[in-house]
Amino acid sequence: MLSINQLNQYYNESHTLWDLNADVKQGGCTVVMGRNGVGKTTLLQCVMGLLPVRSGTIRFKEYELTRQAAEGRARSGIGYVPQGRQIFPLLSVGENLRIGLGASRHKSKGIPELVFELFPVLREMLGRRGGDLSGGQQQQLAIGRALVLEPDLLILDEPTEGIQPNIVQEIGSIIKKLNKDLGMTVLLVEQKLPFARMVADDFLIIDRGRCVEQGEINVLSEQMIKRYLTV
Repeated sequence: MLSINQLNQYYNESHTLWDLNADVKQGGCTVVMGRNGVGKTTLLQCVMGLLPVRSGTIRFKEYELTRQAAEGRARSGIGYVPQGRQIFPLLSVGENLRIGLGASRHKSKGIPELVFELFPVLREMLGRRGGDLSGGQQQQLAIGRALVLEPDLLILDEPTEGIQPNIVQEIGSIIKKLNKDLGMTVLLVEQKLPFARMVADDFLIIDRGRCVEQGEINVLSEQMIKRYLTV
C-alpha cells in the first residue's frame, strides 16, 4: 500500500535518511523502531510532505506522493497523528475534531460516529477545551481527529509517549481494532517494545538514517534489540 524507495533527505547539508527502502502492507500494522535521533520521525514527516526529500520516491496506492503537497496526501486517504499530539489547546474538543473535516475526501459535514464509538469520552467532552484534557485524553483526541478523515492508512508517531499505562492498553486495543476488525492499514513509530509486539505485524529498524532490519515482528530477535534498540 505504501512503498518508499531509495529515499534521501537532508537538513541543510546534513544527510539524515540514506537510500531508505520500506514497504507497508495493505491491511497490516508496521512499526518503525530505533534509538532517539536516528530518523524515525523524519521518515514519517517525509511521507506526510512536511519535509522535502532530496531523492527517491514515495507511493501510496496509485498515488505518487513524492512532490505532492501535504494537504493532498491527507485527501489521498492518509491520517496522521504527530508526536506530541499537537491539538489546538484553546479550541474545544468538537472544534478540534471538525478541523479534520476540511481535509476529508468524503466531503462529510459531520464527525464520523466511529470516532465516538472508539472514544466515548470525546462525546462527553465536546465542549471542553483541548488544553484542559489529560495527556491520555489529548492522545485520544489526536487519533480521533485523524480518523475524521476516514483514512485508509493511519500513521502515528509515538502514540504511547507520556501516556498512563491504562490508556496505553486502551490505545493498543483501538489500534488493533482499526487494523484487524476494520481493515485499516497502520504505520507507527514506537519505542515501547511490548506495545510494538502487541500491535504490529511487521517491523522496520532505522539506525543512523538507514533501514538496517525489517521483517515480521516474530523474527525481531534479542540480537537486533541489543544492537539497535537498547540504550
